[in-house]
Amino acid sequence: MHMFMGEYNHTIDAKGRLIIPSRFREVLGDEFVVTKGMDGCLFVFDHPEWQAFEEKLHGLPMIDKEARQFTRFFLAGAASVEVDKQGRILLPAVLREFAGITKEVVLVGVGSRVEIWSRDRWEEAAGYQDMEEISRHMVEFGIGF
Repeated sequence: MHMFMGEYNHTIDAKGRLIIPSRFREVLGDEFVVTKGMDGCLFVFDHPEWQAFEEKLHGLPMIDKEARQFTRFFLAGAASVEVDKQGRILLPAVLREFAGITKEVVLVGVGSRVEIWSRDRWEEAAGYQDMEEISRHMVEFGIGF
């Protein structure tokens, strides 16, 4: 089991190409999946992690409207991307638009996945003002200090 961590600042070029940090490429390999994520960012999964996620989606009851919407959200926007010789991927326009990515980009390792953020959204999301309250809530999930 690999864990992604760290924060990297990059820019996206006019053609929508983004450099993937070598630390992330070592684990992700030359081809991986990028999809719409939560909080207005993009989620990046290596193939084994994506397959495990797809299987979980497949197990959701199709008769449930929220399950259908949840599945549609992640699968409709998903793209398999390949790393070029310069260590870049081409981020599809639909994903760039969803995440508000135009120039400045932050790539963040968060355990089993990487997140791709526009710098502006990352700065808003990374305020962490509510961490004490959030930490209390995490006790419900078995994380306590």
